[in-house]
Amino acid sequence: MSHFSQLKYAIVGATGIVGQECLAILNSRNVPAHNVFAIASKDSCGKVIQYGDTQLIIQHLDSFDFSLCQIALFSPGASVSSVFAPKAAQQGCWVIDNTSFFRMDEDVPLIVPEINAHAVVQAKRRIIANPNCSTIQMLMAVQPIDKISPLRTIVVSTYQAVSGAGRSAVQELQDQEMGSAVAVRFARPIARNVIPQIDVFMDGGQTKEEWKMVVETHKILKPGIRVLATCVRVPVVRGHSEAIAFELEDDVPVGDLAKGFESCAGVVYCQDGLCTPLDVCGRDEVFVGRLRKDGPRWYQMWVVADNVRKGAALNAIQIADVLVERGIV
Repeated sequence: MSHFSQLKYAIVGATGIVGQECLAILNSRNVPAHNVFAIASKDSCGKVIQYGDTQLIIQHLDSFDFSLCQIALFSPGASVSSVFAPKAAQQGCWVIDNTSFFRMDEDVPLIVPEINAHAVVQAKRRIIANPNCSTIQMLMAVQPIDKISPLRTIVVSTYQAVSGAGRSAVQELQDQEMGSAVAVRFARPIARNVIPQIDVFMDGGQTKEEWKMVVETHKILKPGIRVLATCVRVPVVRGHSEAIAFELEDDVPVGDLAKGFESCAGVVYCQDGLCTPLDVCGRDEVFVGRLRKDGPRWYQMWVVADNVRKGAALNAIQIADVLVERGIV
């Protein structure tokens, strides 16, 4: 049995989409049920949740003793993480937080393991942040290119699935597909529609989701890259897509850029160019297609990934892998 499977894990927000995916991944890695704690709000306390062939009893977040485990995977919402993630860390548990609350804190590393695993040593409070799902897949796709020629500019338009907004958003799409006209989770009905708003609008007209993609890119990859983002919600249940245009310092043949993906862990280059949310659902990798030149030093490509998996749960568990591999946990 590996050291990873011997550790004890708390899944905070276990009833949500990301929490459920964390449980599925831990089960696939043969982490025994007695090493997994399902944590949620008082409304779910005492209920059971499936874990492989067995069930876990959901425990109440307010009273859970985090000293019982080594790693806590948090995805309960930013306001909850703001209170309970520090509490868990103070009790000796390493926290990997999937919310936006800690991402820009200087003493909290923001990690995509394939890109900046080395930054885990910057964690001063036993808290590590998981980046935004749209940022993760974009940086997974552009990092191999940046190694060939430094990136100057990234222009990205996202097509983001409703699961990025949680289980209630998925239900809202399904209800509207059946004829409901009620729009609660989004600014407009999402069925048969696209909505050019994700998160709240900020001063200057950009949304917070668009701002996240800019500042998170600077923290994870490198500062100085100009990032222009437009984030759009689409009536897809699972799987984010991104159309990315980028400017390099050098004029590089497209074939050389494509070769850069061949040895890149976690990225699949689609030779036929076509990759869609349906193709990548349940897959760990980020898929890149339609790579093409668009003038001197300018290029375009299409990027798709499972936002619940690599965009959230899997990336968090890969951060836990880094902590184990480096002997931190």
